[in-house]
Amino acid sequence: MIGRISGVLVEKAAQKIVIDCLGLGYELETSLTTFLKLPDLGQKVSLHTHLTIRDDAHLLYGFSSESERGLFRSLLKVNGVGTKVALVILSGMDALSFANCVHNEDVARLSLLPGLGKKTSERLIVEMRDRVSDFVGEETDGAGSKLARDCAADAISGLVALGYKAQEASKYVHAIDAGDLTSENIIREVLKKLVKK
Repeated sequence: MIGRISGVLVEKAAQKIVIDCLGLGYELETSLTTFLKLPDLGQKVSLHTHLTIRDDAHLLYGFSSESERGLFRSLLKVNGVGTKVALVILSGMDALSFANCVHNEDVARLSLLPGLGKKTSERLIVEMRDRVSDFVGEETDGAGSKLARDCAADAISGLVALGYKAQEASKYVHAIDAGDLTSENIIREVLKKLVKK
């Protein structure tokens, strides 16, 4: 696995770059965020990398920060999100902005990114909610409320697994007074309310 590349930037065009490392040129794809932070041609550069191996190619992706690479890797674990969509997201916003979108359930802002529809944005919010702290650090409002958010996120994921749409599941869970309930108990309460309707 190639985790980092340091060398001289020798090519730079349309978010594809080449870094010369002792005479060997590595071609990398980057997000627009990383691309705009690159130095001029002929200057030294060091990027965190991610290697993807496919049947027809070995592709190397470069990132200006560890958090951007971490977010890229987490995005790849989301159903329906490949490397192209992950790069689009990272080109449209940095890791902190993405984390804020997920935390605030801002489907509208995510949907503005090219190639990201409403359904994909909703799926991203549900599936990335429990991983968002990796990119913004722990919340400052105390461990209790963080635990409650984790239980709510798990409950939403559970309802989605049962066949409910992500947006509906989120609405049902947030309508429950979760308090100290576990994710299982939140799901039970939601299902009880739905049966009564």
